This record gives sequence, structure tokens and C-alpha cells, in this order.
Amino acid sequence: MKIGIIVHSQTDNTYSVALKLQDALIQSGNEVEVKRVTMSGGDRPENKEKIRLEDSPEVDGYDALIFGAPVHAFALAPAMQIYMENLPSLENKKIALFVTKKLHFEWTGGSRAIGEMKKQCLSKGGEIAGTGVIVWNKHKEEKITEVVQNFVNLF
Repeated sequence: MKIGIIVHSQTDNTYSVALKLQDALIQSGNEVEVKRVTMSGGDRPENKEKIRLEDSPEVDGYDALIFGAPVHAFALAPAMQIYMENLPSLENKKIALFVTKKLHFEWTGGSRAIGEMKKQCLSKGGEIAGTGVIVWNKHKEEKITEVVQNFVNLF
């Protein structure tokens, strides 16, 4: 299966999870590419109108997609919001979603960010196969391992 992992990551935390997913999915026999959503103009919710996407990875050519992004101010990072709002059709694409966040508990933005991503994917005809929320704390490695294994099982 050809899988695209598309992430937005300023601190490389989310990107590091994408690389671990890529390694594990390749080991399980998939063809996997990691692409980054990059922007200029800041990535703060109050500056959303100033954000300009510099790289908007294409989703065509993949059998499945994994989208990953950080949580900012209890919501999906604005650059990823803009990117996902402008996605083309995701018909017949199996999709997994993950977010990384600093604050403890999924309800401090993790669930909301996943919900925003789901809404965008479903509105474009995508099939959500799984999700994951990774809190960047002392237990992050265990949670990353859990999310990676869950996503490998999906594909």
C-alpha cells in the first residue's frame, strides 16, 4: 500500500512521530512518504489570516493517508487547519489522524483537534480508520509506540 504521511511540525515533535510511523509502516511492507506542511506568517490562532502555506503536499497517488499536527491553544494548529480546509477529494482513501500536545489529558485540545481533522476529512469523502493523541510528557515514548503500532495494524 502506498501511504502518505502529511504533517505540520514547527518543533519537530510531530515530525519525529511521522518518521517513526514511516519506519514501522515500511517494515510492514508498505511504500511510505513523509511530506511536511510548511508556512510563513506565524502559527498562532490570533494570526490565522496572516498565515501563508509554503508547502501544501498533494494527496493524489496515495492509497492511504496519515495526517499529523500539533495542538495550539486547545485546537488544531492553524496552518494544518488551512491546509485541510483546502484539500481536494479524499474519496476511497483510508485515513488515520494524530496530534501531539503539551498539556495533559486529551480533553485539553487533543480531542478537539482530532475532531477538526475528522470533520475536514469526512467532508471530502475520506474514511477515518484510526486516531491518536500523544501528550509530550515523560510517558510520550510509550504513547508513541502505542499509536505507531495501532496505525501499523490499520494498514
